[in-house]
Amino acid sequence: MYKWLLAVFIVVPIVELWGIFQVGSWIGGWNTFFILILMGLAGAYLARTEGRRVWGEAQQQMQAGQIPGQTLLDGLCVLAGGILLLMPGFISDIVGITLLIPASRIYYRQIMLQWIEKRMRNGNFRIGRF
Repeated sequence: MYKWLLAVFIVVPIVELWGIFQVGSWIGGWNTFFILILMGLAGAYLARTEGRRVWGEAQQQMQAGQIPGQTLLDGLCVLAGGILLLMPGFISDIVGITLLIPASRIYYRQIMLQWIEKRMRNGNFRIGRF
């Protein structure tokens, strides 16, 4: 677990900075800055619209007496995509946008379902306090 946290907090920002510097050397610093700002704004708009859509879908399912399982996973994808779009960098923006697009979100949802199923079969899945 701690190895993953180390990778997230040290390796990922270094890779993101390297990517920003590479793109900046190719197209210029100001162009890179404006592209990052534009991607952030477009991602924020997409996260807001997709978040509202997923929230409305979950509410409809609950009012119909259904459990919104896949819709909740979609909501987690939208949340993660929004967080990734707040981080400066091209790699996090690309992954964040793919988490927000409904067509590509299906693959992330399958990965999450397989992870949950594996943990449940091993008896390592807990809901509540950790």
